Amino acid sequence: MRITKRTNIAIRVLMFCAVNHGRLVTKHEIAQRCNASENHLAQVINQLAQMGVLHTQRGRNGGLELARPAAEIEIGDIFRTMEAPVPLAECFADVDNSCPLVDACRLRVALTEALDVFYARLDQVTLDTLVCGNDALATLLTPQCRPA
Repeated sequence: MRITKRTNIAIRVLMFCAVNHGRLVTKHEIAQRCNASENHLAQVINQLAQMGVLHTQRGRNGGLELARPAAEIEIGDIFRTMEAPVPLAECFADVDNSCPLVDACRLRVALTEALDVFYARLDQVTLDTLVCGNDALATLLTPQCRPA
């Protein structure tokens, strides 16, 4: 299984916000620290806000922050939502499925069970689990002061 770029960026955004808890962060800051384009970020941030995990504030002093505590944000929920439009295999696609074996293939059942286990494991991981006590991550995602 390969995680989409959109999901990868979503997790980076959430980790950045969690590490920088207590202040509004900007899309520009995240783009610099997380090596992501601001265009991709805008789409992901919008989707995370619609999910209710990010709060966004427009304007000159705007930015974004977590909409709820990191301990309440399950990574499985993020993955499910962000990966939902991407079928795991061709046989999972409603429109583009041209596999002639779909009615007799047992692989689809095995993949479905594996995916359920995958998400069940991610449901046990919260955003807090990823960032709390992770000093290396905090160093990477905390803006550094530049000498004057």
